[in-house]
Amino acid sequence: MATKSLKARNNDIANTSRQLEILSNGIFADGELPTFAAKIKETNQFPLRPKKLEILQINLGYMCNQVCEHCHVDAGPDRKEIMTIDTMNQCLEVIKNTGAHTLDLTGGAPEMNPNFRWFVEEASKAGIKDFIVRSNLTIIRANKKYYDLPEFFKKHNVHVVSSMPHWTRGKTDKQRGDGVFDKSIKALQELNAVGYGMPNSELKLDLVYNPSGAFLPGDQMALENDFKKALKADFDIDFHSLFAITNLPISRFLDYLIASENYEDYMYSLVEAYNPAAVKNVMCTNTLSVSWDGNLYDCDFNQMLNLKVASKVKHISEYNEEILQNRNIIINQHCYGCTAGAGSSCQGVVA
Repeated sequence: MATKSLKARNNDIANTSRQLEILSNGIFADGELPTFAAKIKETNQFPLRPKKLEILQINLGYMCNQVCEHCHVDAGPDRKEIMTIDTMNQCLEVIKNTGAHTLDLTGGAPEMNPNFRWFVEEASKAGIKDFIVRSNLTIIRANKKYYDLPEFFKKHNVHVVSSMPHWTRGKTDKQRGDGVFDKSIKALQELNAVGYGMPNSELKLDLVYNPSGAFLPGDQMALENDFKKALKADFDIDFHSLFAITNLPISRFLDYLIASENYEDYMYSLVEAYNPAAVKNVMCTNTLSVSWDGNLYDCDFNQMLNLKVASKVKHISEYNEEILQNRNIIINQHCYGCTAGAGSSCQGVVA
């Protein structure tokens, strides 16, 4: 298990241009597999265009208390990129005026941003319908200053979406590090204790499942039933929904695929599972992603590849929803990950 990010290790894959080079060449350059652009042209879905903006996803920084094997952000304790209060204020202006109904805070561990609580308090005043914080759970147990996060989330009616690779210790710790499972279970029990995830509770607690290897997730509903049955029986834990998310071939997961010699097989799996119905509802069509430094991207994955929006408006400080709506979405071969099988987004399956 790595303890440093690819960036801190000076790994070749930490360079986004290198990732794009890998994704654009090889089996795609020689025609062995169709590019994503060619694939969606077959079903008259090119160029990909945004629909009505519903979700504003803001990345508060790449700092994290974990270094997970599959992390597309390449987050970790050594990542120092953190959103400043000036950029937060620019985001708040947009939140007050946007037509989006959902605010989605992510990281790294968003809670590690020193101004996280202030931002949540200010943003919660803006009348957002669904206020999401993506938590890795272990942050709640990482330090005494985070122990009251369940109560803080409850106070602001935050929808908690939390990472949980598996209902067993072995598979969870393999993907996320030793001790992660036990801390995650404790955090879930503490969230349950304040009302999160309980039947009929309005305090929403959802889990996110990512496969632990070079394969696609199984059926989301079947996985949810298995998670609910096991977590209830073993730990008396309740939650509302489970989102099954396909690992995209970027950053640390791309590094894993190449090191394990699974890259080509995995790309074949994604292309063979391509579902044109999933293209209609991929997250980039209703979501706008804001990076820690305020730049704008079609999605969180494009952010990690440094593929800024194809618009003259590229930063939150110059935000113009009308101009941004009139753009083509930037695509590459990693987009197969969001259109395989039942599709995948930060909200789970899309088809």
